[in-house]
Amino acid sequence: MKNVAQCMTVRIILVFIMTCCKRFTLLALTLLTTLPVVASDTTESRQPIMLSATEKQLVLAEMRIFLNSVQQIVDGISRDDMVQVAAAARRSGLAAQATVPQTLAAKLPLAFKKLGRDTHAKFDNLALDATQLGDGEHSLQQLNALLQNCVSCHAAFRFE
Repeated sequence: MKNVAQCMTVRIILVFIMTCCKRFTLLALTLLTTLPVVASDTTESRQPIMLSATEKQLVLAEMRIFLNSVQQIVDGISRDDMVQVAAAARRSGLAAQATVPQTLAAKLPLAFKKLGRDTHAKFDNLALDATQLGDGEHSLQQLNALLQNCVSCHAAFRFE
């Protein structure tokens, strides 16, 4: 609730600046449009996944590896280094799933597991195509599809 009040206060101040000081209008408008939109309905609609602290850290560590792979893929594409693209993608492929303990896998909802497996497979496909095709534009399109999985997952699930 404190964040909502703070955002509203900042918005009011920026609107005041816009109306009183014409020369700061552009700056105030810019700042106003970059403030986060705070929804009045703060209900959480994502499905909770109950994990122990250790299990949660394992899943979050895997997500950080995904993020590192994505960064390395983008860097490789930007420098036309398809060897780097393939290596980075391979690090997050299906082989990485083999390290997930069965006790953790048993707690994950089926939809989460399917999305996770598809994401790992997309990394493998990206690695394969980067090696065989060497086409950065194609890899970028594959990365876009892969990142849609990330967005979908984060929109659907939360860890508790």
